[in-house]
Amino acid sequence: MWSGGIPQDGNAPVRAGVPEHGRVPKYYAVKIRLDELLAELGEGEPLPAERELAERFGAARETVRQALRELLLEGRLRRRGRGTVVAGPKLVHPLSLVSYTEGVRRQGLRPGRRLIGLERYPCPPRLAAEIGVARGDAVWHLERVLLADDERVGLESTYLAVARAPRLDREFDPDSSFYTYLRHKLGIVLGDTDERLETVLATPREALLIGTPPALPMLLIHRASRDGAGRPLERVRSLYRGDRFSFTTRMTGDGRRGAGAARGPSAG
Repeated sequence: MWSGGIPQDGNAPVRAGVPEHGRVPKYYAVKIRLDELLAELGEGEPLPAERELAERFGAARETVRQALRELLLEGRLRRRGRGTVVAGPKLVHPLSLVSYTEGVRRQGLRPGRRLIGLERYPCPPRLAAEIGVARGDAVWHLERVLLADDERVGLESTYLAVARAPRLDREFDPDSSFYTYLRHKLGIVLGDTDERLETVLATPREALLIGTPPALPMLLIHRASRDGAGRPLERVRSLYRGDRFSFTTRMTGDGRRGAGAARGPSAG
């Protein structure tokens, strides 16, 4: 059995995925070889065809295909046209009240958004308590695709009472920062937030909007925000591509999050 690429260093993290008995599935052995090849090729370089890879590694094409599928799901590879290229590093976003705009710009990329819809409708009971309105009061639903250098990387839905931003549909540029609009146009200062993060699969509609396969794992963040006076402000559902995003935070010695990393990312 092929054993190349298995780390001999006992300090290697989780033995790079190799069980203690050293036996690995054929596809995983190919994946390790592919991982080495990606490092040699570099970001943006095209990957050889499946047939060529199968011959190079002495493996069946289906075995190679399975290894490629995992690398695609992990974000190590990307589809480009009818081919596959080496992907760049994931977007790293702090779990803090840093906006999506600021977080993407810090990594040298150009943030953007594509409006899917902005509509108002009577608030349902469950949402009413979260944004501080009565059942049936008018609420905005703002839905936008998140972009980084024109690549679709996420989808965000924001719910806000119409009374807090009555001219949102006339004043707000959907390609701009929502939090900047709240702060500079309406004088609303953000306070704290409650968040929940989970992994999910995108629905067929979400996958179509983001431009990913339905089977691609997603990072989903539910957020309920309050203003500076502690009053409920918004509810946000942010869906990020698992192959393009990772999140970071800092903890203090007493177990609390450090300053500047208190809550969650936004597409503001």
